[in-house]
Amino acid sequence: MICNDTQELLRYLAPAARILGLDLGTKTIGVALSDVGLQIATPYSLIKRTKFTRDIVELASIVEKQNVGGIVIGFPRELDGTIGTACHRVYAFVDEMDKHIDLPVLLWDERMSTSAVERILIGEADMTRKRRADVVDKAAAGYILQGALDNLNLHTDPGVVDDDEEDEDFDDDGEEK
Repeated sequence: MICNDTQELLRYLAPAARILGLDLGTKTIGVALSDVGLQIATPYSLIKRTKFTRDIVELASIVEKQNVGGIVIGFPRELDGTIGTACHRVYAFVDEMDKHIDLPVLLWDERMSTSAVERILIGEADMTRKRRADVVDKAAAGYILQGALDNLNLHTDPGVVDDDEEDEDFDDDGEEK
C-alpha cells in the first residue's frame, strides 16, 4: 500500500519498528535503515541487482532481521516535478514488491539526492571515484530516508498532551499541590 505522506506511514508502524529507505537504481539498490526512534537514517547495504526475485529475497531478509515496519523509496521526479520513465520503474517495482512484502510504502521525492551525496563525498570526504561508486547509492538511500524522517519529526510533537487530561499533581494555577 502506498502512503500519501509521512504521517500516514507513521500510523501504520508498530511500536519500535524501523523504516527501510531504498534508492532504486538499474544496477544496484541502496539500502538505509532508521533507528527505532525514527530520528536517524544510516546507510545499511548495497544490493547488486540481478533478478527481481533475488532482490526481493534480500529485501525481505533485511525487513525480517531488522524489524522493519515501513519502506521509504526514492521517487525520481523530473526537475520540473513531472513523472518520467524513472518514476514508472519505481511504480512497477513497488507493484511487484507489494506481492511479496506486505508493508506500507512512501514514495519520497528524491530529486538531486544522488548529486547532493556525491558533492558531499567529493568535497567533504574527499573520496576517490572508485570509492564513491561503492557507497553513493546506499548513502543516497540514507539521504532520502533522512529527509522523510526529518519531515515526519517536523510534523510530530511527542510532547503533546491531551487537554482533557488533568494533571493531578498541580492545581488550576499550575502550582504544585
